[in-house]
Formats: sequence, structure tokens, C-alpha cells
Amino acid sequence: MTKEIQMPNAVRIHSFPLSGHSHRVVLFAGLAGINHEVINVDLGGGAHKSEDYLAKNPAGQVPMIEDGDTVVSDSNAILVYLARKYAPSYIPNDPVGEAEVQKFLTLAAGELAFGPAAARLINVFKAPLDKGFAHETAAKVLGRLDAHLEGRDWLVGDAPTIADVAIYSYTAHAPEGDVSLDPYPKVRQLLTNIEALDGFVPMQSTPVGLNAENAA
Repeated sequence: MTKEIQMPNAVRIHSFPLSGHSHRVVLFAGLAGINHEVINVDLGGGAHKSEDYLAKNPAGQVPMIEDGDTVVSDSNAILVYLARKYAPSYIPNDPVGEAEVQKFLTLAAGELAFGPAAARLINVFKAPLDKGFAHETAAKVLGRLDAHLEGRDWLVGDAPTIADVAIYSYTAHAPEGDVSLDPYPKVRQLLTNIEALDGFVPMQSTPVGLNAENAA
């Protein structure tokens, strides 16, 4: 894997500790050895809606990165940018491999967001979402991932890519939304594989849902 890369300035990652979208960017920077600085945005105080922030990111969301004069928002777009510029081993350079990675980025932005991530939002942030739909979607997407991982250590190819990074955070924290990972042994093994990589950065957990059972 590509490790610490010499850069004139650190990449500034505007983040929020409980955001899985933010975490996947921080996680990738750690795994790829990208010199970076994490700036936690005060979402409760409305910092993401300030004039200065909106001038850089009109969507008013986290994450956002500043790499010199370049500003990139959207977590998956950030992963592609950072991989292309600083950690090319994390994104295939052949059309088929890149297409496979893109499928999992789409899954992370779609079914994973509407399933495990949404279920977690309900418990952690009291989001007014349909819990039944979230759990149904979670079961479908986790089942598909588990089947795909049969005989594989990683989602695409024989080494970690940004596809693995994109699905990690909300999958690992699915129990916070009362979504058990027990039925998905291959998914759990993938999470273990990612956690064993040099530079792994854990995401802050919340003692809710199934996690509440293990809370002190």
C-alpha cells in the first residue's frame, strides 16, 4: 500500500465524529498515509451553514476537504480524488476493476445509506425515518455483500481499495441501528481485514441499539 506521501501541506478534512461519511475519508487518509488535519465542524452550532463554509461547500455538509486551493465535497468523490492523487494502489487502473469499485461506491451512497446508515440515524439522532424499511434494506444489502465476499478477502481484486473503505463505517456501526452482523460472517471478516491494516482509524461509537448491551 502507498504510505506516507510527502506533500507541501496537509489535506484539511472538515469532519464530524459521528458521521460515517466523514469517517470514511479520515479512515482512508490514515490507511493511505496521507498527511492530513482533521477539523471537526460544529454541526450543532450551525458551523456548516456559515457564510464561509457555504462559500466553499454550497451543500453545507460534511465531509469536505481542502487540498491547497482545491476543495472537494461528497465522501465518495473525495475518496476518488485522494486515491487518484496520493494513493493509486487503492483504485484500479483498468476499466473493469474501476467499474467494480464504482459499483460499491454507488452501493455505499444508495442501499447502504438507506439501510444500515438510516437505521443508525434513527437510534443515534432520532431521525424521523422508516425503521422497518431501513432494516429490510439492511438485510438485503448485507446479504448481497456477504454472498459477494465468498472466497474473497476484499470487495474488488486481491487488495484493499476505496470500495472497502466506502462500505466500512456504516457497516461496522450497523449494530447501533439494531442491525446485527451475526448472520453475515464474510462481512464481519472483511471488517476485521480492514481493521488489521496499518493506519486504521476507528470511528467513535455510540452506546445505542445492540451496542447498548455492551455499554458500561
